[in-house]
Amino acid sequence: MKAVVTGAAGFIGSHLTERLLQDGHAVIGIDSFDTFYDPQIKRRNIAKALSHRSFRLIEADIRDQAAMERAIGDDIDVIVHLAARAGVRPSIEQPALYADVNINGTVVLLEIARARRIKKFVFASSSSVYGNNKKVPFCETDNVDFPISPYAATKKAGELICHTYHHLYGIGMTCLRFFTVYGPRQRPDLAIHKFARLIEAGKPIPIYGDGTMRRDFTYIDDIINGIVAAIERCAGYSIYNLGESRPICVSDLIAEIEKALGKTAGRDYLPTQPGDVDQTYADVAKAQHELGYQPATHIADGLAEFVRWFRSPA
Repeated sequence: MKAVVTGAAGFIGSHLTERLLQDGHAVIGIDSFDTFYDPQIKRRNIAKALSHRSFRLIEADIRDQAAMERAIGDDIDVIVHLAARAGVRPSIEQPALYADVNINGTVVLLEIARARRIKKFVFASSSSVYGNNKKVPFCETDNVDFPISPYAATKKAGELICHTYHHLYGIGMTCLRFFTVYGPRQRPDLAIHKFARLIEAGKPIPIYGDGTMRRDFTYIDDIINGIVAAIERCAGYSIYNLGESRPICVSDLIAEIEKALGKTAGRDYLPTQPGDVDQTYADVAKAQHELGYQPATHIADGLAEFVRWFRSPA
């Protein structure tokens, strides 16, 4: 199999790229190395894959149609589209940029999939599409017409555009709603990485709200297993939740991070941030039944692996 992975130097993308190469597949990685966070972090993420003979890295923006047409040939079996402008809170400050990258960039790739007659397209969506859904756990059939951040709205739009291209051109489309992924290489702006860095430095953790906000933290290895299964079974149009299905509140998460680090955290309680949902909680029954998805990493074990990576020499 020959795959295109967009966002290949990112947290999830670099892990997926290594897994596909390990499984004997060829990978074209696409990444713009934008400055949302330090591009050198992404270069370290992708360093191992660069030494593999079946990997080629293209540094380009997914919105650049000419660059994408040069990068993606007629011999591609699947596009795994992970690249996006990420983050709920920054999307409130830069909604036009988020719409441009996340919607227009996706359309560029879908147009190339259509023109090249690529049969499989896997799209990285997000649990944020559920908004403040009161029914838990979140199920793929729940109404997701009420996103509460521009980022979430762009991900819902991406799912709809993917459906359109499936309907019109018969491309196999699978949309994966990721639930708060963590583990080695996690982005520095995400909660676990940010909290660990502050605790290690002896600085207080900002807690938005009263600490009862819950998240369904999902370990990177479980997510990668789900993506690989989705690639293998990509046909028709499907949406799947990929979560751990064991949500934990922020206060309990901090206590687990304290245990993993062997240090005590200071806490700075602040008002709730606009765009943040109260909880995420994945119903993964559909992914279990149709993809064989079986999340297996307990938060304590996943945090131990994260801390091992976090404290390792750069």
